[in-house]
Amino acid sequence: MADPARHPTPPVARPLAMGRAEWGMMLALSVIWGGSFLFMAVAAREVPTLSIVATRVVLGAAVLWAVIAARGLSLPRGRAAIGAFVIMGVINNAIPFTLLVIAAREIPSGLAAILNATTPLFAVLIAGVALSDEPLRPARLAGVLLGLGGVVAIMGGGALTGGAAPLWAEAAVIGAAVSYGAGAVFGRVFARMRIDPMVTAAGQLSGAALIVAPLALVLEAPWRLALPSGATLGALGALAVVSTGLAYVLYFRILARAGAGNIALVTLLVPVWAALLGALVLGERLGPAAFGGFAMVAAGLWVMQGRGLSLAIGRRRH
Repeated sequence: MADPARHPTPPVARPLAMGRAEWGMMLALSVIWGGSFLFMAVAAREVPTLSIVATRVVLGAAVLWAVIAARGLSLPRGRAAIGAFVIMGVINNAIPFTLLVIAAREIPSGLAAILNATTPLFAVLIAGVALSDEPLRPARLAGVLLGLGGVVAIMGGGALTGGAAPLWAEAAVIGAAVSYGAGAVFGRVFARMRIDPMVTAAGQLSGAALIVAPLALVLEAPWRLALPSGATLGALGALAVVSTGLAYVLYFRILARAGAGNIALVTLLVPVWAALLGALVLGERLGPAAFGGFAMVAAGLWVMQGRGLSLAIGRRRH
């Protein structure tokens, strides 16, 4: 008979599930990411676009590197990892963050969040073309088509009471969603490199900072601008520290405890909070077309189910 002292029973892994704590963190994360659209709208009133993006990625990266140092996580070495961080930073941070700030000057924050919720649809489309192990199966194709139908309903139906928002601004948000989708696909390279997801998040923000910060300094000369109001500075700080840095920390904690499939639900919660905050703080009002289109987008995400949605949300950031 085997000696149980020599052959101890292996510890049982904690099942990935959504308990009260996980739902609480999920709700908090959805509010934080929903608030990012409000913070962008407020900051865009007084601060130039690239300066907003540069502040967001620099301070967000600083928060994450502090957490990484406290946790003692190992850091990758070599040009391949650094190059991947820069590419990911451009695709997943610099481009979409810039497009969202541009759009924030023209359309309600709630509408921007609704259109941005299409990110998983584009991730599935791009993955179906670029990845052999992520084929565009019938269920996914049906979900994508349903979700894109929602986009058409929003952009073509006059989402705002009293008239439609500028199509170019709505297209900018869709462009951000496409860029996030491409980032979701490219982000798989970090798993092959065995880089911790938290380090990946900090690395991509740092890569974006290397590109955006110099552009902001050269093109916008922010030191020559008038000092923004306290409300604008607060919104800018909250966007960078809370909606970027701390949001990533919270995101990866939920991911570890509940799994990618469960955390993907945040995609459906963010637009709700963004629309509510926009209405309460900025007096924004969205018409039936916006909410009807979002219902179609949400239905499309549920039809796709699981893997495609998890892929998209796994590398996304507002």
